[in-house]
Amino acid sequence: MKQTPMKQVLILYYSRHGSTATMAQYIARGVESETGVEALLRTVPPVSEVCEAIADSIPDSGAPYATLDDLKQCSALALGSPGRFGNMAAPLKYFLEKTSNLWLSGSMSGKPAGVFTSTSSLHGGQETTLISMMTPLFHHGMLISGLPYSEADLISTQSGGTPYGPSHVSGSDSKKPLTAEEQRLCFAMGKRLAGLAVKLST
Repeated sequence: MKQTPMKQVLILYYSRHGSTATMAQYIARGVESETGVEALLRTVPPVSEVCEAIADSIPDSGAPYATLDDLKQCSALALGSPGRFGNMAAPLKYFLEKTSNLWLSGSMSGKPAGVFTSTSSLHGGQETTLISMMTPLFHHGMLISGLPYSEADLISTQSGGTPYGPSHVSGSDSKKPLTAEEQRLCFAMGKRLAGLAVKLST
């Protein structure tokens, strides 16, 4: 009997102090709670303020750096970034700006996608950061999925969590751990994207 190949959800993020990376790990758990789906964690290197820095192809720690093939081959995408004045961080935007060939070929069109973010303060531009990440995904023809209010944590959370996607309040020192609500909403996003990937492939 022929085995069905595993669906792959790419969790692509940039993380400066570790909070966004932690969110990515909870999203990965949600992805892998669905049968026949695996999570692929990838990050992007920082960019230089003066000129383009040449980073090693493998980072010292954490997830490997993403390639355009990772985007092309995935069944779904979760995209994450810390907030930078209500926008995604420059390293993630820089990586996305190199995806013109995928846009021209339509490689990402029709795939489900979701977004997630972390900011230092509760009103640190979480929702606009999430929307800023959605914009290039719309241009790629991706199917954007948020979090429905059937996730009760969206009502009860006193920290992060939005219908546009999971979020986290990391505090002024960027060291606050994810709350239980934030963890569950990350898990829910991963599970949702994995389920959509399976449904859209049948």
